[in-house]
Amino acid sequence: MSNETFRALMARKTEAGQSIALETITEADLPEADVTVDVEYSSFNYKDGLALKGLSRILRALPMVPGIDFAGTVRSSASPDFQPGDKVVLTGWGVGENWSGGFAQRARVKSEWLVKLPEGLSSRQAMAIGTAGLTAMLCVDALERYGIAAGGNVLVTGAAGGVGSVAVRLLSRLGYKVSALTGRRSEEDFLKSIGAADIVDRDTYAAAGKPLQGERWHGAVDTVGGHILANVLASTVYGGAVAACGLAASTDLPTTVFPFILRNVALLGVDSVNCPTQRRAHAWKRLSELLEPGDLDLVTQEVGLDDLPKLADDILAGRVRGRTVVRT
Repeated sequence: MSNETFRALMARKTEAGQSIALETITEADLPEADVTVDVEYSSFNYKDGLALKGLSRILRALPMVPGIDFAGTVRSSASPDFQPGDKVVLTGWGVGENWSGGFAQRARVKSEWLVKLPEGLSSRQAMAIGTAGLTAMLCVDALERYGIAAGGNVLVTGAAGGVGSVAVRLLSRLGYKVSALTGRRSEEDFLKSIGAADIVDRDTYAAAGKPLQGERWHGAVDTVGGHILANVLASTVYGGAVAACGLAASTDLPTTVFPFILRNVALLGVDSVNCPTQRRAHAWKRLSELLEPGDLDLVTQEVGLDDLPKLADDILAGRVRGRTVVRT
């Protein structure tokens, strides 16, 4: 085990709850596992914002390094599946929640949690995609597997956020007619630049609505939950489907069985945390094929580790557009 020092954003328990500070640590401060990675980039997600603010009990093993994803180069490995020099990406598996994560210059994790980066995809590009982009791809995969064909009208809620913005780009690239639901009218030009055909004001779906409404959407990707998800389900055409992956607005689902039993609508749950490795690898391959470097530049900003505490307030308040990569 190396005694070299490196920078890390550390979360520690205090009498008031938790503290977050940039520190210098060694590998002795990391959990034991079979692969050590030199982290080149992480990304900042809504869940990371909750973690840094001590909300929703995201961080459950203090002290630890937050950060639910990262990409970099294998430094050392006791696994036959990975060799020093391999480029890898990690998302999910409770990393950044109950295992030290990506907001550091080095990480040590279990080999079964890693995926080798597809050919031609850099660490920075992988984190421009990140957990949010992987989740978006899994949502698109779910709609495709259900049979929602290209050319159909598809709604993306929370469209200016991390998952939503990548979902808009992917669906547009695949030939769907994409509508973007957002409460930020100032983002209309941005959303159209990444492929949205039109913009739906969030207020249209924000309040309680009728259990069945006019049929409008062949499919949808929902990142927010609550009344918005209920209204999207009520507006989905016969035989359509909604892929749900988020709870930015609410964990509640105030709906009836009508969309399901009268219109044969499917609600497809999408999870990226414990998604099987084979499905992850397939999703990363598709992402590398469907997204071009220019696509990622449109939805990405870059920050450093010392910027993250303030950024937590911004992302929870809905002031962060698209994806945020974190250089370590």
